[in-house]
Amino acid sequence: MEIRNISEIEPMVFPTGRKTRVMIGQNGLVKGEKFCQGFVEMEKGGSIPLHDHETVESYTILKGRGLLTVDGEEREVKEGDYVFISSSEKHSLMNIGEEKLLLMFVYAPSIIVDHWAKELEKGKKD
Repeated sequence: MEIRNISEIEPMVFPTGRKTRVMIGQNGLVKGEKFCQGFVEMEKGGSIPLHDHETVESYTILKGRGLLTVDGEEREVKEGDYVFISSSEKHSLMNIGEEKLLLMFVYAPSIIVDHWAKELEKGKKD
């Protein structure tokens, strides 16, 4: 048995106002083959920009409020809400609350999604 703590993970800091810590996965603190799981802290007004990928994914809102867009449909989400996002559906999330939005994501199969590198590279150019 391996018990770890999220605070042990060095976060990826994105220019859109969020920190992502990959807990389990190819680039996670714990190596995982079948899925990837991570934790996101999103500042007020921060976002996960619109993107898509071949993996299926779920978001679970642990704290805060957000505006979720999946394939053009917008819905407000709050603490305790979760959503399943099918393969190749374009999706984004914006923190619309007054506090940090905390969420857990899981996607499968376990790959390193390319939108992270694109987003980090864009931030270096801005």
